[in-house]
Amino acid sequence: MLRNILITLSLCSLPAAVFCVRCYQCASSQNLLEDTCGAYKKFDTDSHIAVECNSDESHMPGSFCMKRTHQGPKGFIWDGRWRQVIRRCASVAETGVTGVCNWGVYDNGVYWEDCYCSSDECNGTSSITSSLFILVVSVITTVINKL
Repeated sequence: MLRNILITLSLCSLPAAVFCVRCYQCASSQNLLEDTCGAYKKFDTDSHIAVECNSDESHMPGSFCMKRTHQGPKGFIWDGRWRQVIRRCASVAETGVTGVCNWGVYDNGVYWEDCYCSSDECNGTSSITSSLFILVVSVITTVINKL
């Protein structure tokens, strides 16, 4: 009985989290004169409008948000900047997990960081944190596995 209730609750909350997520979308390369995407200063959420990821306004359809940061070593400059930021919707995380950041360094010395999250407007924050939905599903899965 408890198992059926937990499964039903998790399935009922799934469509809202998967189909209605809204994310900010911008790229540092869109405006070379002004930092509108938060590459060097705090991202201004008031000057951007989040779009629904499955709408025509979204550059990339998806079910969660992403923030990608590239930063070159000192003296390595492309587009006149050391750091570039891209914020957008995403459909597939390389790790299959949201609420985390992955990072590395390319062979040319450019540092990269990709952060994925699944709550509305979560890619507008400086740090990505797990959504309540992910936490609830994790707890439910653990409880079901213990039964």
